[in-house]
Parts: sequence; structure tokens; C-alpha cells
Amino acid sequence: MESRAKAMGHGIHPILIVFPLGLLATAVIFDILYLITDRAGFQISAAYTMGIGILGGLAAGLFGFIDWRAIPAGTRAKRVGAVHGIGNVVVLLLFAASWFQRLAATNWEPRAGALICSFVGLALAAVTGWLGGELVERLGISVSDQAGVNAPSSLRRSAGRARARGA
Repeated sequence: MESRAKAMGHGIHPILIVFPLGLLATAVIFDILYLITDRAGFQISAAYTMGIGILGGLAAGLFGFIDWRAIPAGTRAKRVGAVHGIGNVVVLLLFAASWFQRLAATNWEPRAGALICSFVGLALAAVTGWLGGELVERLGISVSDQAGVNAPSSLRRSAGRARARGA
């Protein structure tokens, strides 16, 4: 099943998810560095990186929802996609809770609750990321029907599409 929301022949959701996933993971790395070194700056970097990751997650989620709606009802892919999407909403809520706790603190300092939220959020993101991989790799969601090891470029119109358009 091909992605419904595309840019230049590729699904937008799979393109966008790398940014929030990387940013949120980096925020946790900054948290760990802050805990190890107690150096000011790491907690600020974590908060800003987290904020941008949350915004990116909202954008990626919008396009994921568009793709999920196109999956046929009653299929395993629809169920896996629902768990993947709901799980990612929880991930974003956990990171948002962490971010708001930091916002209320002096100099973005993460207290125990903020750290727990971000660490649990990252662990859950690993699970939902695996589910996303299951959707693409195993169930073929967002993969073109013309995919294959010798498929032409996604920027090139296929012969069938060219004939249908009268080219």
C-alpha cells in the first residue's frame, strides 16, 4: 500500500519521523550528560532539543494519521498502526510533561519527574519505532506497489501512469 501523503514520490511520514526521534533521543543524552557532569548547559540543550522534537513529532504524527486512515479496516496492519500511533501520542505526552516540568524549574533544571518522563518516553519510542518498522518492512505499508530491487526512480513517471495521462 502506498503512502497517501507524498512529496517527490516518497511518503512524508517516514521522512519526518527521523527528526523527532533523533531530537528526543538527543534530549535524553543531554539529560544523562547533565546527570554525570552537573554542567549547566546540558539541561538547557535537553529542553530546547526536546521542544523541537515534540513539534516535529506532531508534524510527523499528522502525516502518519493520514496514512493510517487509508489502511483497510480489519487488517493486522490497521491494528499495528493504531498501537503505533497511540503509543507515539503517549511518547509525545511524556516528553511534553517533561518539558513543562523543566519550564517551571529554574534554568530548565530537570527534576526526577521530568527525567522519568523523558526516559520512559524514549523507551516507549523504541517500541513504537519497532512497530513502525513492522508496518513498513513486514506489512508493506507506505511501500509502492511498484517497489523492487530494480524499480525506477520515484521521480520518474511509470509507463502506465504516462499512458493514463496521455503522455
